[in-house]
Amino acid sequence: MVGCGRHSVKGSQDWTVPPKQSTTFHSGELEINQMDIKGKTVVITGASRGIGAEAARVFAQAGANLALLARDAERLGELVEETGGKALAFACDVAQPGAVAAALKKTHEEFGSLDVLINNAGVIAPIARIEEADPEDWGHLIDINIKGVFNGIHAALPLMKGAGGGTIINIGSGAAQNPLEAWSAYCSSKAGLLMLTRALHLEEGGNGIRVLSLSPGTVATDMQRAIKQSGINPVAALDWEDHIPADWPARTLLWMCSQDADEFLGTEISLRQEHIRQRAGLI
Repeated sequence: MVGCGRHSVKGSQDWTVPPKQSTTFHSGELEINQMDIKGKTVVITGASRGIGAEAARVFAQAGANLALLARDAERLGELVEETGGKALAFACDVAQPGAVAAALKKTHEEFGSLDVLINNAGVIAPIARIEEADPEDWGHLIDINIKGVFNGIHAALPLMKGAGGGTIINIGSGAAQNPLEAWSAYCSSKAGLLMLTRALHLEEGGNGIRVLSLSPGTVATDMQRAIKQSGINPVAALDWEDHIPADWPARTLLWMCSQDADEFLGTEISLRQEHIRQRAGLI
């Protein structure tokens, strides 16, 4: 375990519920989707739980070298053991640029490449109306949800470009397009993240950097428990059964690393769309 920070983060979701479908996993789909990921180096932020942890399992099964970043050192250690004991783990606050840069540098030194960066780290708090929100809490969310992603991108680009390219995937949200009561910080951060995704594609798409965003819908993770507890806005009224399982976005991330997703470069992919669920092998 490599220590490089203090705070943990949770994977982010958006608030629109996709139609329910079968969630049965078929190993053959993984074989189709894993494409050329075997032996590639994949960095996942917010990896200790939720979408991040499930993505670690999916990419490990596909044969990738993993570097996992999150605050919770204990849960990261458990996940490393679960995925075969070969992943690098960094107890790391993505809001600290030096810590993120050190983690990615160490990953590159250890595995010899940095092929995929999945910026999954994100928080939902503060859930509060604008007038009642604590400015420090509001700013802390921005530090993680936008600046944390920037920190990962900024550290990854020279390592990827030195090898001819790589893939950067950001976890977006329908909240980028739709304001919700008491979610001013989260909605603003996801709107900013979507523009960061587009800006990165504009600047680096011609330099071998594949850039995409994934809007997963509401996902059955700890974040949804916090939202439910808040009792504010329509998302809190959803039942646990309304949310998709975390392996759906995790498996979609694997597909997004393949050339089959190249037509979506520079855009945000939504799991609310049936044709995306089909392309990703979910249905």
